[in-house]
Amino acid sequence: MSCGEPHETDCAEVLDHLYEFLDHEMPDSQGHKFEEHFEECSPCLEKYGLEQAVKKLVKRCCGHDDVPSDLRDKVMGRIDLIRSGQKPPSTDVSTEAQGPRAAAE
Repeated sequence: MSCGEPHETDCAEVLDHLYEFLDHEMPDSQGHKFEEHFEECSPCLEKYGLEQAVKKLVKRCCGHDDVPSDLRDKVMGRIDLIRSGQKPPSTDVSTEAQGPRAAAE
C-alpha cells in the first residue's frame, strides 16, 4: 500500500515494520521516523490505528491467561542457552505432552 506521495520513510517499509513499532521493539531513531510518517500519511495512520485497536482488543480478551512459572523458566533457560551459543537439548514435544508414561513406553 502506498499513498502515492513521496516520504522520507516509504509506506511499504512502515507497514512491513508496523508491529515492531506497535510493540516498541525498534530503536527510537527509527520510531521517530515512523511517527513523522504517520503525521504526513493518512492511509498509514489509518492502518496503524486499526492494528493498534486490534492489539488492544486481543489483549483485553485474551490477556488474562497466566503462564505457568515452570514454562516461563524453561523458555528463558533455552533463550539463555541459545544466546550463549550452546545448543539447547532437543525434546519430542508430542511425547512430553502425553506425560511420563508415554515416554517410558
